[in-house]
Amino acid sequence: MKTAVSVPDAVFRSAERMAKRLGISRSELYSTAVREFIDRRDGAALTAKLNAACAELDTSMDPAVLRAQARAIGPEEW
Repeated sequence: MKTAVSVPDAVFRSAERMAKRLGISRSELYSTAVREFIDRRDGAALTAKLNAACAELDTSMDPAVLRAQARAIGPEEW
């Protein structure tokens, strides 16, 4: 989809340099930047990424660590 946006001259020049340095088109640079901006602010997407990463890891705690932790905390009344 084509769109027109206005950006400050300094931002435009920096973007031009970055696109050239990365060897990508200006459109690809702006598209990537907007996608990353959205992803960083989308809590549901972040949660899904974290859940996916955790699903690949063994997140269980060693029983000895659990016992030591329980001893360190001690009994609590609610």
